[in-house]
Amino acid sequence: MTKRSPFGYFKTSPEIIRLAVMMYVRFPLSLRNVEDLLHERGIEISHETVRYWWNRFGPIFAAEIRRNRVNRMRSYSNWQWHLDEVFVKINGETHYLWRAVDHEGEVLES
Repeated sequence: MTKRSPFGYFKTSPEIIRLAVMMYVRFPLSLRNVEDLLHERGIEISHETVRYWWNRFGPIFAAEIRRNRVNRMRSYSNWQWHLDEVFVKINGETHYLWRAVDHEGEVLES
């Protein structure tokens, strides 16, 4: 049995759906900003359409990104992380701040 495409019921191409969702997720844009940016590129959609696509396809895209990232990390044999530390004084009180960062610059924990 073949797996059906999640985009099968939509008239809009999957590339446009992916572009709209990834613009909304990746950059600090509002739904209306995404609508405006796509309008400048000749794509007429509503901000509500972007919201619907984000709710429907966001989890699918997130799972795909996670899967690709895990595969990259497995293929990278020298996976490394380091600890950033700093002491800061806030209102006269010294605080110790730290964060663990992996080789891609992603914060693991803070």
